[in-house]
Formats: sequence, structure tokens, C-alpha cells
Amino acid sequence: FQMDMTPESFLDLFPLDAIVYLTPDSENVLEDIDPNKVYILGGLVDESIHKKLTLQRAHEQSLQTARLPIREYMVKTISTKNYHSETLAINQVFDVLSTYYETRNWPAALKAGVSSGKGYVLPDAVKQ
Repeated sequence: FQMDMTPESFLDLFPLDAIVYLTPDSENVLEDIDPNKVYILGGLVDESIHKKLTLQRAHEQSLQTARLPIREYMVKTISTKNYHSETLAINQVFDVLSTYYETRNWPAALKAGVSSGKGYVLPDAVKQ
């Protein structure tokens, strides 16, 4: 993958209608990757002090939002911690998106990027 770095904001580089801000708090599920869209991968951690901050910022900037389809393809595991989180590190989101782009298979992509420590697994990984 080619990556360019610039001090400019993505808001100044791309048309607003081409930007999709990925946030685990979005009501919109990312169903497919559109090559004509620019996907913004986090940069803020919503899980700790600032719940829904990325969603709020995206709405303030009139940006489209989406979340990875974790709930649609994975199930919550039962554990002593009873911990479940859809908030992923940027490298995990990148792993999910790049695997999906190559395979067009959400279960395979989510398996590649969502660690079991997040409290979610693919249904076939649940012991009967």
C-alpha cells in the first residue's frame, strides 16, 4: 500500500461527500469498500474517557460515518471478564479493511483483525 503524509487536514484534501469516518459508534454498517471513498481510520480512542467523540466530530463536520460489521458477523464470548469492545486499534482496523479488500469476505477479515481479547469471535469458534 502506498501512503502519503501531509500536514494538511483530510477535510482540505478530499470532497466531504467522499469521506467516510470509521467509528465504532456509527449506526451505519460498512457493507463494502467503495474505491471512490476515502476512509478515515480513527485517530482518537473513544473507549476510555471520550465516549462517542469521533462520532460527534464526524457529525460536526457533516461527514458520513460507518462502523465495521462486528455485530453482524461475530458473537460475544462468555468470559469471567464479561468484556466486549468494538473499539479497535488503528492497525487492527487496517488489517480488517485490507483483508476484506483482498478477500471480499467479512468473516475472514474480522478474524484477521479482531483479537479474542475484544470479547468477540466468529460463530464457528464458539465451543458447543
